Amino acid sequence: MPKRTHNRPLRRLLRWIAGALAVLVAIPLILTPVYILVDPVSVPMLVRYLTGQRVEREWRDIADISDRLKASVVMSEDGQFCRHWGIDLGALRTEVEDLFAGRPTRGASTITMQVARNLFLWNDRSFIRKGLEIPLAVYIDLILSKERIMEIYLNIAEWGPDGEFGAAAGAQAAFGIAPQNLPWDRAALLVTALPNPHVRLPGNPGPNQRRIAGIVEERAREYGQRAACVSPSGTLAL
Repeated sequence: MPKRTHNRPLRRLLRWIAGALAVLVAIPLILTPVYILVDPVSVPMLVRYLTGQRVEREWRDIADISDRLKASVVMSEDGQFCRHWGIDLGALRTEVEDLFAGRPTRGASTITMQVARNLFLWNDRSFIRKGLEIPLAVYIDLILSKERIMEIYLNIAEWGPDGEFGAAAGAQAAFGIAPQNLPWDRAALLVTALPNPHVRLPGNPGPNQRRIAGIVEERAREYGQRAACVSPSGTLAL
């Protein structure tokens, strides 16, 4: 009897942990199919809402966003987006090899993995988060079309230093124009802000940011049709 009494708190703790894990697993399993029709809010947006910080986001259908921006995003962030199933196995393999060789790592995050992180996880880099991103990205790619994944990404990505989320808010804050009216140079500059929108300001870029934007634009002009899976017509108007 004493042993059983002694084990009760441990059993309760284990049950609580199992229940918490079940809820965490259930959230993306349930919400991802919902997001086929419902436009989601990201975790960073929720954090800003709950802490009373500014959030600026105007949802735009993918047809109302410049094809040049779509091509620039894919060629900058995930060149294999239309070909993989949520994760880029080649990039992940290179990442693991670099890690074990002591070389700098880049993250190997696909656009789908970034969507998984923004919708269901946290931003601080860790192996735990990366390990969770992978199955979530595969599940998201299974449930949602490439077109819908890109539409969500373009509307939840943080695109400015003061709570600007999505391409519409980012384009308005940087250039004062709608996201469907982006010319090549401004589409490429907008993409350069994605790694760090609090430091990289597309409306006021430095020489290095302009150089990176030039590389993005060149690649997108040449290979942009690799992103055609995000277009209902199967081709981009570049």
